[in-house]
Amino acid sequence: MFLFLVALALLFSGALLIYMYKLANQNNILEQSLAFPDFPASFGKVTIFFISDIHKRTISTDFINRVNKKVDFVIIGGDLTEKNVPMERVRENIKQLKKLGLVFFVWGNNDYEVNFHELDSLLLQHGVKILDNSSYLFESETGDKLEVIGVDDLLQNRDRLDIAFENTSKISFKILVSHYPQIVERLNDTHSVSLVLTGHTHGGQIRIFGFGPYEKGGITHLSNTTLLVSNGYGTSIVPLRLGAAPETHLITITTNNA
Repeated sequence: MFLFLVALALLFSGALLIYMYKLANQNNILEQSLAFPDFPASFGKVTIFFISDIHKRTISTDFINRVNKKVDFVIIGGDLTEKNVPMERVRENIKQLKKLGLVFFVWGNNDYEVNFHELDSLLLQHGVKILDNSSYLFESETGDKLEVIGVDDLLQNRDRLDIAFENTSKISFKILVSHYPQIVERLNDTHSVSLVLTGHTHGGQIRIFGFGPYEKGGITHLSNTTLLVSNGYGTSIVPLRLGAAPETHLITITTNNA
């Protein structure tokens, strides 16, 4: 009886590990629509492909083909790579994302585990816009403005909101990108940020009976902004997930100002 129970436990453990591994390697795309009263109608709608926490994963052509021709631009929310990931894999992932259009990138903590000067050079070589306490301006034909603002790694105190907002317009629709959800604690009404895109938490990655080290990703409407926290695409430490599926985001932004 004892041996039977041991065998049953081993069988269950093996099946669970296989399930967790398969879950961690899913290619989920969440299609999400957000409407804001201050979004300029002259832009019509803007669709963003947001992907964070790629880590060790490889982005396939089949996956990219699922979102191709639907995207205005791409945002990488940090942790594009980590220690011991071949730079050639990072290069190929960038090439895949570039198929979708203009790509923006903000730094995450794991990006600084590698030779970040080499990573910086690779990103620039492929035309990726690095938002390291800086902003990028889109302007419609009628003169309306949309700005994507990115801050550097918060964990290493590289984030400088004052510099990031230094050259931004007071009347633009602003999207702030940071690897860390807690960036919202540093925002105030003067920043006038409508949407914040973040990752880092992996949604807890492995949640036991619904509990994990972090909350699951999702969209939260705060008093002064809207926060999107992604579960992320890859994993950290172990290539396993439970109760927090990997995700990328196809975000469509429109106006709700009738």
